[in-house]
Amino acid sequence: MSNVIDDEVEKLYQRLKKDAESGGYYINSDLEFTKGIVKGLIVNEKRYGYQVCPCRLAAGNKKEDLDMICPCDYRDPDLNDFGTCYCALYVSKEVINGKKELESIPDRRPLKEEREKMDKKQSETNISSLSKPVWRCKVCGYLCGRDEPPEICPICKVKKDRFEIFMK
Repeated sequence: MSNVIDDEVEKLYQRLKKDAESGGYYINSDLEFTKGIVKGLIVNEKRYGYQVCPCRLAAGNKKEDLDMICPCDYRDPDLNDFGTCYCALYVSKEVINGKKELESIPDRRPLKEEREKMDKKQSETNISSLSKPVWRCKVCGYLCGRDEPPEICPICKVKKDRFEIFMK
């Protein structure tokens, strides 16, 4: 890696680590592996304009890739079920403490057709008695009732575009 790339990787790694720790998450302690994933995030951000998971095939369309932008929508369920997210950037406390070993895990991302069905079903959900819509962070599940979602999720730090209307 060139010095510029090394500097970018170190800067993003430190930011991800800080954000993870402040939200109660852990970054994989294998520095060489982890910085490889971080480099992939940087490459994808330069390629697509957003940090899509380097372990999945991106469509290059932000709307279609939104569920795979790091941290992806599948991070928390993967951590709960397997102790790691799909790309192993985020790991559980058990992995950090050496009580659980990392292993390959299945990709829980639904096929495109299934995602489209889920999106359509979600958009049809409506509860008309609420005074404000309820927004849900698709990554961590944070809920808030307001006219617009927050610019940044206070829990997992993802941007506004990672929220969906949960109830209206």
